[in-house]
Amino acid sequence: MFVPEENVDFRIHVENQTRARDDVSRKQLRLYQLYSRTSGKHIQVLGRRISAKGEDGDKYAQLLVETDTFGSQVRIKGKETDFYLCMNRKGKLVGKPDGTSKECVFIEKVLENNYTALMSAKYTGWYVGFTKKGRPRKGPKTRENQQDVHFMKRYPKGQVELQKPFKYTTVTKRTRRIRPTNPS
Repeated sequence: MFVPEENVDFRIHVENQTRARDDVSRKQLRLYQLYSRTSGKHIQVLGRRISAKGEDGDKYAQLLVETDTFGSQVRIKGKETDFYLCMNRKGKLVGKPDGTSKECVFIEKVLENNYTALMSAKYTGWYVGFTKKGRPRKGPKTRENQQDVHFMKRYPKGQVELQKPFKYTTVTKRTRRIRPTNPS
């Protein structure tokens, strides 16, 4: 007989599942801009250089955000340049053409004030942050509660739907073949 435990804390399980790669789930790809609370501008991926000086709708400020895990691990790529936002071992924000390394993975945290913070998955406690002039701050000098690391997701002006809607399919025992259903 199974006796359920009281006060079970699932945070450890969720944290472990968040760190694991998920090859089964559908990969999500979203297009948006990240508005920096301190600079009042948007993050730009300008090849190897990163800044927070982009205007609303700027082609370099449009970011493709890829999620491929159970939790909130993301890779951020500039739509125009195809360079990934990464944090090197010194904590400096750089752009890289290949985003497969752990340095290019960030954990998206939604804070109590409804802003988003991006923490490095490789270097725990280091955040993506910018100064008032839009210059990147080094990871070791950032904390979650600083305004420098607070961002707001904004859709670009005139954004077209990037992701196709889900198509549901049904399989009947009689035909044993897949028939698409109308998503009504």
